[in-house]
Order: sequence, then structure tokens, then C-alpha cells
Amino acid sequence: MNNILISIIRDSFSSATPILLSALGGTFTFYANVFNISMEGMMLIGAFFGVLGSFYFQSWVMGFLFALISGVVASLIFSLFAILLKTDEFLTGIGMNMLALGGTTYLLRNLFNVKGAFISPQIKSLPTWDIPGLNKIPVVSNILNKHPFIVYIAIILAFFVDFIIFHTKFGLRLRATGEDQETARSLGINPEKIKFSSILLSGIFSAAAGTFLSLGYVTLFSENMSNGRGWISLAIIVLVRGRPLGILLMSLIFGFFESAAFSLQNINIPSQITSMIPYIVTILALFIYSVYKEKSTRSAKKEVEKIKEI
Repeated sequence: MNNILISIIRDSFSSATPILLSALGGTFTFYANVFNISMEGMMLIGAFFGVLGSFYFQSWVMGFLFALISGVVASLIFSLFAILLKTDEFLTGIGMNMLALGGTTYLLRNLFNVKGAFISPQIKSLPTWDIPGLNKIPVVSNILNKHPFIVYIAIILAFFVDFIIFHTKFGLRLRATGEDQETARSLGINPEKIKFSSILLSGIFSAAAGTFLSLGYVTLFSENMSNGRGWISLAIIVLVRGRPLGILLMSLIFGFFESAAFSLQNINIPSQITSMIPYIVTILALFIYSVYKEKSTRSAKKEVEKIKEI
């Protein structure tokens, strides 16, 4: 039982990483007041081009570079429509997700002549890190050591993004733009530039999340392998009101339940049921949050009414 629990906790870090990275990127658009639902598509694009670069150059570095470039291109496409052409952000995001799903499926079948999934020994996976000193602590070493390096970087980025948003000039301008862009403009801030920067960062983070999926979590590309993780990222952002450290915590919780769901498949529980567990947990968390928020709003209104009566 202890070994199973240790395995679940260890795997939860890998399961949480793509959610965490994508949500951290979406945090920038959240504070810039850009309704960005295209993280799902950007993640899928990053996963595909990560495999493409890794396969053709037989190098994980090139795969990672290809993925980041694809994330930048996807961000430029989203920005073109949402910022420059002033199209509806929700519809633009839906279009990006459909483009990502259809485009990667088309390229998969035409470049690699396969349907479903592409697996090859020429695809080089992300390297793992062996942290010095942890080997002396048996249980901790089993949980934290020898993960793909992006796992550690993602955790560090949660603290770094928190610092950027709440303790830097860029973060202040980002939040000001999200609160009231016309007021921000009157103070000399360019809202379009800030929004573009937030979308660009979201695309890069989401593409990195996709790279982890296809070169770290597994070493392959399959059709629609993002599998709703971009939507879960968006739900987590809303749940914690864009707090990066809250995103880290919720991502780890989601990762834990996803890992537990995989473990339950070994005791003859149908995979269709176990695969629903992390998503059900997310829905319950959103429900609990909405109820709590409603109660908080009501209590705040009551306090205001009492003050008025006085």
C-alpha cells in the first residue's frame, strides 16, 4: 500500500505539470482581461511540433524549440483576430481549438502516414534530472527525483509568475489593463501591447505544456492528446482567481486524482469510470467555490446594509 501511495504521489507531479504550465500562461491573459480559451489548442499544437522537431532532428532541444515557436505563431494568430481585428475572443478561441485539432490530425496523417498515434525511436524524450542530496532520503527521493526537467521548472515558475504579477511594473500594468483599459490608457499604458504580451506568454507556456505531454509524460503524439487539459487549466484559473500559488496547489490536487485514477484501473475498475475522476473533482471544486463566493457576496451585502442603517 505504501508503495502504491508513493507511486501515486510521484506520478501526480507529472500529471500536474501540463495543467500547471498552461494555467500559469493563462494567468497573464486572465489579469489582462482577455478571455483566452485557446490554451487547449495551443497545448495540442505544442505537443505536435515538439514531436515533429524531435523526430526530424533526433534532438529534444529542437523539439522543444519547435514547440515554443509554434506557440508564438499560435499566439500571433489569436492576437491578429482578437486584438487587431477586434473579433469576439470566445469565438476566436473556439476557432483556434478547432484549427489545432484538425490541423494536427491532418499533419499527423500526411507527414507520418499514421492514424491515431505516432511512435518512433527517433523521437527523443526530455531528459530527467537527478537532484544531488535527495538520494540520501529514500521516500523523498522516490517521489521527487528523476522527473523530466520541466516538472521542476514549472514549480519554480509558479513562484516566479506570482512575483511578476504582484511585484513588478509589468504586473501592475497588466492588472491595470484588466481592471479598466481606458483608465490605463490615460496613464500612458498601451492596453493592446499589454494584451498582446499576455497572449504571447500564454502561447509559450501552453506550448511548453504540450511539449511535456508528448516528450516528457509520454514519448509520442496522438490525436487530441491534450484531452481537455486546457479547459481544466482555465477552470483552475477561475477557481483561484488567477493566483499562481493557488494554481500550483490545485494542479497538484488534479494530478493526484488523475494518478489515483490510473492506479484504480489495476483493480478491474473500468477505465471509462476512472478517467472521469479528476474531472469530477474539478467540477466539485468549482461548485464549492461558487457556493462559497455567493455566500461571501451575500454576507458582504449584509454588512454594507448594516453600515447604511447606522
